[in-house]
Amino acid sequence: MSQAKKKIIVILGTTSSGKTRQAVKLANGFNGEVVSADSRQVYKGMDIGTGKDLSEYILPPDKGGIRGVLAISSKPPLTPPYPSDAKALAGRQGENKISYHLIDVVSPKKQFDLASYQKLAFKAIDDILKRGKLPILTGGSGLYLQAVVDNYKLSSIKKDLDLREKAETASADELFGRLKNLAPKVAARLNQSDKNNKRRLVRYLEILEQDKNFKTKTGRKLYDALIIGLETPREILKERIAKRLIYRLKEQNLIGEVEGLHNRGLSWKRLEAFGLEYKFVSLYLQKQLSYEEMVEKLTIALNQFSKRQLTWFKRWEKQGAKINWLDDEEKIRKLVEKFLK
Repeated sequence: MSQAKKKIIVILGTTSSGKTRQAVKLANGFNGEVVSADSRQVYKGMDIGTGKDLSEYILPPDKGGIRGVLAISSKPPLTPPYPSDAKALAGRQGENKISYHLIDVVSPKKQFDLASYQKLAFKAIDDILKRGKLPILTGGSGLYLQAVVDNYKLSSIKKDLDLREKAETASADELFGRLKNLAPKVAARLNQSDKNNKRRLVRYLEILEQDKNFKTKTGRKLYDALIIGLETPREILKERIAKRLIYRLKEQNLIGEVEGLHNRGLSWKRLEAFGLEYKFVSLYLQKQLSYEEMVEKLTIALNQFSKRQLTWFKRWEKQGAKINWLDDEEKIRKLVEKFLK
């Protein structure tokens, strides 16, 4: 297949912006398949807190969990915030089948890093292209999206198990302080999301302690990507975030999901490390927060997270990415049509 034919669509946006719904609609209209770019949806059993919202989800045994099938309706989607996304669509005469990749690929007990994701994403995208379909990469994890679109050349430096063991008891602030002392220029470039992510900070430390001159490098881009950002006014986003959280707590039993994960062997520390829903619900279950405190603190954290996501996307633009910010489905459809000609 020639390079010119290796076209992919990228749908990005903050949490609650409607990425899944838009990606599924485009896949339905342009013979596409969806590739998730979500750093938590890769984990099995973490469904409600990560917003998978997938109904009638099938995992063909020959794909090893990389590829699933989502049944959707060809009718227009419901108005957000809830019911929304694939779950609502799936419940309405689901006759069309949209394949979905990179959801439920690893146990939450295991570590899953950027290199693992990139490798599986390339595999999924190439498989979709070989079958003559359109890959639609969608998610809110800016690092995952950028690693695929810009073809990050990731470091081959091995994991430092001793460092990782010691980091278990360290806070993100402590790890960032250590990184700042080791490589102040690198630390200064990190956004708030990186600074609060212990796993990423540990990986930075692993690399820089072995190679202080290391810089993130990109190779030749493997795909011609049309990047579409879903533009949502802040006040609408805040309302959606609040309503979606209450829906997940009261209708989808988010607390039960977190409790079940703990009962199946995930430590509170591990659950808290996943952040957001898993962190605050875990604190509630340990009686460190009241229900009201949990809802209040989690709502604030989700809004802060959405701001950090937007900060990442804006930084990516400054690095040269062309993101088409749109809030109109018809304009998105026409842009995709033009790109695919």
